[in-house]
Parts: sequence; C-alpha cells; structure tokens
Amino acid sequence: MARVKLKEANELTGQAKEAYEKLEAAGKITNMKLVMLQDYGIYKAFMGWYDSWESLVEVVGLRAATIYAHSVSTTNGCLLCSLFFISDLRELGLDPNNFKTAENEKLLQELGQQIVKDPTKVSDQLLEDLRKFYTDQEIIVIVGFAAQMQATNNFNSVLGVDVDERLLPLKEYFTPATWRENIE
Repeated sequence: MARVKLKEANELTGQAKEAYEKLEAAGKITNMKLVMLQDYGIYKAFMGWYDSWESLVEVVGLRAATIYAHSVSTTNGCLLCSLFFISDLRELGLDPNNFKTAENEKLLQELGQQIVKDPTKVSDQLLEDLRKFYTDQEIIVIVGFAAQMQATNNFNSVLGVDVDERLLPLKEYFTPATWRENIE
C-alpha cells in the first residue's frame, strides 16, 4: 500500500490538472503519475524519463532497451517498474525469467546490474566490451538512462506506489532481488 495518499483528479490544479487531463485523454494514467502530479515540478522532472527512453531505444533498439531497463529495475528491487518491464518483455514474446540474449543485450544486463549494485565499481572491461557495439556518445545515453531508471525505481519503492491493476497478474514473474541481504 502506498505511503502517500493519492489525490483525486478534482483535487489537482493548474499545470498538474492540465497534465492529468492530457494523460487521461491519451489513456496514460498510472499510479506513479498520479503520485507525481501532486507536485508538477516533480512530475515534469520525472517525465524526462520518456525522452531518455526514446534516446535509448534509438541507440540499442526496443528489445535491448527493454532487457536493460528490466535489469536495472529488478536488480534495484522495484516491484512496480519490474512488472512494467516484465509486461513489455512478454509483449516482445520473451519469457521474463528465461530468454536468450545477444552479446550486446547480455552486456547491457550486466551493466544495469553493476550500476545498481555499485556505480563506482562498473568495470573497465565491461565498458570496453560495450565499445564493440556502442560509441562513447551512445554509452552516455545508456548510462544516463540507467540513472533516470534508478531514480524512478527509488521514487516508487520509497513511497510504495501501488502496482497498477493491469500489472497485478504478472506478480508471479517477479523475483525480488536478494543481493542486498548481506549488506550492513
């Protein structure tokens, strides 16, 4: 259950109300967006994620981007974001818990895991391996997206943003991260 109360649509004002109306018209209302709309500045900052996502997809392709975002979110243990990308993996015809990856996708998965676990220890070797597929400019897009993905993960996890109804049936595919269990 969320740690903050969701405002009703009729409680929103100004730019937040306008943003809500646009989201509603497009069928894009989510629990996360409803929480963020309580402060339009926060909402606007987090909606920059979509620009990063578009850049990432342009650089690595939709499948690799989805695998990468899933890696970041599941390693970070964010139930809401993980389920979102589990849904996307399934839409791509992939079993979220058992799919084969191309070499670049495997490297992106590893990068996502390393960034979440300790960004100061992302290995030089991993970055060199990524350079077989991506330029420095493209690596900046890839790392920048992970930073925004982590911010979104943290927002949802700290506030306990409720999982959207459409994602609830996918909970069986989510395996909580356990790598933090022995960290003091």
